[in-house]
Amino acid sequence: MTSKERAQWRARANSLEPVIQIGKEGISDNLITQIDDTLDARELIKIRVHLETAPKTPKALAGELAQVLGAEVIQVIGGILVLYRQADEEKIAEKRKKRGAGTAKATAKKKVKIKGKRQRQREKEAQNPYAVYDRPKFRGRKK
Repeated sequence: MTSKERAQWRARANSLEPVIQIGKEGISDNLITQIDDTLDARELIKIRVHLETAPKTPKALAGELAQVLGAEVIQVIGGILVLYRQADEEKIAEKRKKRGAGTAKATAKKKVKIKGKRQRQREKEAQNPYAVYDRPKFRGRKK
């Protein structure tokens, strides 16, 4: 990545909020999976490192994450890391297939129509002619 491209990504990252935090546990398998999924969805992410509790420096953590995830370190300022990885559509499709997101059960949703009180009363009256008397009486003003 050239310095001009990196500068453009830094400019885009200014408006982002950190979506992932690294604390006393450091880098774990769950964290790597979470960051991997987030990079697939967003390409550019900010990560906050809690300086007081993190086991390593932010630069060391950024280097490890970039190596494991195949991402580019855009910048490290204080406790904020910015990572970039171009989204790979084939890899994302494989992940969805493994998770079962494309199964018929997940895609077929039951449509539920919510009926109001009046509609339920009309249906009840249509089935039973004596149900007309179940309607509450109108209580208007007394004259």
